[in-house]
Amino acid sequence: MSEDRKMLEPLTSVVSVTLRILLGALVAGFLLSLFVDGVHWGRGDLCVTVDWASTSGGDFHPFEPLPGAEIGYTPRFCAEEPTTWQQVLGVLRTAPLTVMLVGGLYLLDRLLRLAVREGVHTRGTAARLRVLGWWLLLGSLVVETAASVAGGLLLNTLTDDEVADAAWAQLWSAPYLAVLTGLGLLTFARIVGASALLRDELDAVV
Repeated sequence: MSEDRKMLEPLTSVVSVTLRILLGALVAGFLLSLFVDGVHWGRGDLCVTVDWASTSGGDFHPFEPLPGAEIGYTPRFCAEEPTTWQQVLGVLRTAPLTVMLVGGLYLLDRLLRLAVREGVHTRGTAARLRVLGWWLLLGSLVVETAASVAGGLLLNTLTDDEVADAAWAQLWSAPYLAVLTGLGLLTFARIVGASALLRDELDAVV
């Protein structure tokens, strides 16, 4: 086993197995939805939690708080018999994240396979590392924006209260971890690219 292969294990094996399991689960879920009654594949999230408009329980509450404590209730709007448009919005809330996850694992798997085959300090590895970094950086922002906008539109179909006004802005949250990880990968891509260039220059001198 080469030194590069040793350095990249067990990540290479874990990513490869996880990608295959995830793809198998997606295919199995789709097939079950076609042949098994009661299984709904790809309907997405049809409930919107309005956590910015929580209220106190009033006179009725299932739990008894201690003196000095208050119970807050967070409204959760769900579509009992969803329309086609609501189902589309539900899919738009969850599908982008699935695409990003599968795509990210696929890019990481290709990156690791190339690094094992050609070495870590190569221009090819730097290029694929750069692609993965941009995928996480931009993809996380797109996914979060799509989910929040779809959630706001879905909430508009479930209530006409003022809580639905500009709900997408309330549902949006910055994907700090994914963005920082993407920036870190872009930085390491430059480092690997520089080391690959240095290695090429050394090989030319030798």
